[in-house]
Amino acid sequence: MAPRLKERYQKEVVPVLVKEFSYANANAVPRLRKIVVNMGLGEAIQNAKLLDSATQELAQITGQKPVVTRARKSIANFKLRKSMPIGAMVTLRGDRMYEFFDRLTNVAMPRVRDFRGVSTRAFDGRGNYTLGFKDQLVFPEIDYSKVDKAKGMNITIVTDARTDAEALALLRHMGMPFRTEAQRRQAAPAQTGSEKGQVASDKQPTA
Repeated sequence: MAPRLKERYQKEVVPVLVKEFSYANANAVPRLRKIVVNMGLGEAIQNAKLLDSATQELAQITGQKPVVTRARKSIANFKLRKSMPIGAMVTLRGDRMYEFFDRLTNVAMPRVRDFRGVSTRAFDGRGNYTLGFKDQLVFPEIDYSKVDKAKGMNITIVTDARTDAEALALLRHMGMPFRTEAQRRQAAPAQTGSEKGQVASDKQPTA
């Protein structure tokens, strides 16, 4: 059975975008290509066990086995050697990608304390959007009592949209809770990091 968000894209989002941007046909409508979830752990240099827990938690969050990321070069000041493991990453495609996006927007984000939506300014100019979480506890798959340390992560949503405007419309119609201008002005004093796509969260999430 196809994920509900995939069916929604095909039945509801595509017709709306065709009309909104006057595409010649449905095949020209932008779509999600992949979602990359990256958890960097500089402290893993001194505590290798952090990497073990990070990969386990990332697997629980995404439903897919993570790949360990390694340093590209040595940095003596940080006691970092080339190829040393410093994080974990998962690349989601197909049904798992749609299922993760659905849980991200409808379950994880609403659990962030005082959540007012995400910024519309975190696109990269090529139709891709990146947001950050300060810890992993907003995901219900994570058991708070078993967490040894809060671990932040970046989530990059890759689309094949030609412009950021098209990507914004795609993600908005698929359920991404972007802030309105009024919400942006209200959130600015308390969450300056949010303008870069950072989602504020506390150690103990609220439902």
